[in-house]
Amino acid sequence: MENIITSKDNPVIKLYQKLSSSKKERLQYGLFVLEGMRIVQDAVLENSSITHLIVTKQAAERAGGELLQADLRDTKKLVISNELGNKIASTDKTQGVFAICRIPVLTAPRFAENDRYVVLYGLQDPGNVGMIIRTADALGINGVFLSGACDLYSPKVIRSTMGSVFRMKLYIENDTDALFEMLKGNNVTTLASVIDKDARPVTEYCFTGSNALFIGNEGNGLPREVSQRCDGRITIPMHGSINSLNAAMAAGIMMWELGR
Repeated sequence: MENIITSKDNPVIKLYQKLSSSKKERLQYGLFVLEGMRIVQDAVLENSSITHLIVTKQAAERAGGELLQADLRDTKKLVISNELGNKIASTDKTQGVFAICRIPVLTAPRFAENDRYVVLYGLQDPGNVGMIIRTADALGINGVFLSGACDLYSPKVIRSTMGSVFRMKLYIENDTDALFEMLKGNNVTTLASVIDKDARPVTEYCFTGSNALFIGNEGNGLPREVSQRCDGRITIPMHGSINSLNAAMAAGIMMWELGR
């Protein structure tokens, strides 16, 4: 086994902690972090640019040892003490497997007929953003746009995607005018997901051609000027006194209908 690192002052460990805690550092270095066996394995399978693989001594003696033997030619591999692994972990029960990855260059979308997109407009909860990306992957959505949303590469978002961040087409466009110009210029119908009795029930809406579904902020929904700018407004019919759903749950229902 390689030399075991025990010091929190090791340069790679210090870098990992910076990237884990700071969006500014992630942007500065162009790197983000992973934690957990499954998501690191997904990164390897999807040929993501892993710069550093970090495994605790205990994990190296178990399943993590397979990762250490993987042919990762451009990846520096480190074995750290179990105690150090607990210090850098962001989960209560860490599996002792960590990685540092390069943030990919997000290319412009290539629109095609009958594409289906989701726009996360102003979403701030990392768990919701990650879960929606994961659900979009499962339901065959062609891409997810983030506009004014939380940091895509925060550890909680990455963890919540369960590996879908490496498979899903993701785009960031924080300029609202540019976003609408791009979508409408490519014949994509824009649909606002709203809580409004005057909106069309999603179960009755006929999705044709290419569509982009806008999901708004957890607490405030879509700004009025954004929902009015969309080509259509759709809603989820609800019973009883319930008048709203969790953003990720609502997005899941909408995406299911969008893909039917």
